[in-house]
Amino acid sequence: MTHWDHQPKFRNSLFTGVAFFVFSMLAFSLAGCSAKKDKSYTSPPGYDFSKPYIYKMPESLDEISGVTYYPKDSSVFAIQDEKGWLFKIHLNKNPLQIDQWKFSSSGDYEDIALADSNFYVLKSKGVIDKFKFSSGDSVELQAFKVPQNSKNEFETLYYDSSIRRLIVICKNCEDDTKKQVTTWAFDPSTNSFSPAFTIETSKIRQALGDSDKSRFKPSAAAVHPLTGELYVIASVNHALVILKKDHSVKGTYNINRSLFKQPEGLTFTPNGDLIISNESAERGTAANIIFFKYHKPNQQ
Repeated sequence: MTHWDHQPKFRNSLFTGVAFFVFSMLAFSLAGCSAKKDKSYTSPPGYDFSKPYIYKMPESLDEISGVTYYPKDSSVFAIQDEKGWLFKIHLNKNPLQIDQWKFSSSGDYEDIALADSNFYVLKSKGVIDKFKFSSGDSVELQAFKVPQNSKNEFETLYYDSSIRRLIVICKNCEDDTKKQVTTWAFDPSTNSFSPAFTIETSKIRQALGDSDKSRFKPSAAAVHPLTGELYVIASVNHALVILKKDHSVKGTYNINRSLFKQPEGLTFTPNGDLIISNESAERGTAANIIFFKYHKPNQQ
């Protein structure tokens, strides 16, 4: 297990010019530094969860709650749960460099997505803050709410480029049963919501050995750029679930709590490398970003 533990430099200029960096170049300093394999946990096809590359986050990101990859300079945009700040984390910088900009006031921010130069940040009650930076660091901000009157909780937002929609997944919605999780699609061109798909959870709960009283509560998701499958992580359930393109369950994986302490963010690089962020979870432990190389399986 390799830890990248550097004190970050904070800067305030947006999209500073840096040379394009391919994450696979990280491997030169990581050979032979993998974690001991735990036979009680299996990994999704193409990944080895016993070989994480770990980046320790500063205290300002202890509540890191969402991440999205930025391919133009191989950085990661992130938010944290309590403050309306956008962070840009340059994982290819040593020491770690983090830029930050304020986009709103304090709130309960759960996830982030980027589409067509606009940022979308999900609040726990189902509100999407849409914003972009104009001249200087000024922000144009709009807010849109999922059209439900029930008592709901949301943590997951991702962009599906194949349908040009953002998808919001319920974590704990009043109208859901223990057998399903509902989702909503947000059209960036019209700023409107519509019902999307339903995740049938009986197969997931059976695979996890959960009781009939438990619910599946997603905390982050992203579409795999090469397979088109949807990866959904659930911090409460300590699970990673892969959904096929028709959103039926392909695989369910128990995840190691010692590595995935509180996974709240998930994103991919264009070549399929998997990035997961963990909140600090407990006093004395730092939040982190975990990176897993993707090796295309012989058979998908």
